[in-house]
Amino acid sequence: MYSKLTMRMFEKLKRRSLKKLTEKYILERDYSQVNSKVKTIGFLVDEQLFQDSDTLYEFYKPFNLVPKDIKVFSFLEVKKKLPSLRQNQVQCKDFNWKGEMHNPNAEEFLNTEFDVLIGYYKGNHEFLDAMLSKSKARFKVGFDGADERLFDLLISVPLEDVKLFQKELKKYLTILNKL
Repeated sequence: MYSKLTMRMFEKLKRRSLKKLTEKYILERDYSQVNSKVKTIGFLVDEQLFQDSDTLYEFYKPFNLVPKDIKVFSFLEVKKKLPSLRQNQVQCKDFNWKGEMHNPNAEEFLNTEFDVLIGYYKGNHEFLDAMLSKSKARFKVGFDGADERLFDLLISVPLEDVKLFQKELKKYLTILNKL
C-alpha cells in the first residue's frame, strides 16, 4: 500500500509530532496536587527493556496499599506474533502521524489521577515521554538520564533491580512526607 520511504517519512513525522505534544503537555501540567499522600501508584513500562511487569504489582506491600491501587501499563514498539488479550498495553501503531493516541485503555490510564506515576524506562522515549507528560498523575518518578522536565524525582538505580528501586522510592517518598 505505502512504500518503505513513505512509511519512514510517516514515522519521522509521528516522532516529531510526539515531541511537540510532549512540550505542550509539559507547559500545561497542573502542579497543585504534587504534595498529596500516596494512595495509588501507576507504572508506564517499556516492555522492550523490562518484561517482568508482574513484579511491579508487588509495590502495594511496602507502601501499605491494596493490590487494586497499583496499575501497570506497558508500551511495546511492535506487537509480538503471539496473540495477546492484554488491554493494558499500547503500541506504536496506536499513534497516528500527528502523534495522537487512539487507544481507549491508554487514554483511561492517562486520565487516572495517580498519586505517583513511575516511568519505568531509561532515557528519552518519544512515545512514553508523550504519554507520561499527558498523564494527570500528581507526582512523577523516573530513572536517572530521563528528561528532567517530565519528572518530579529521578532515581539512579539499575532498571532491572526492582527491589533497590522500591527501597529508594520508599526512602524518598518518606523524606518528602508523601507516605
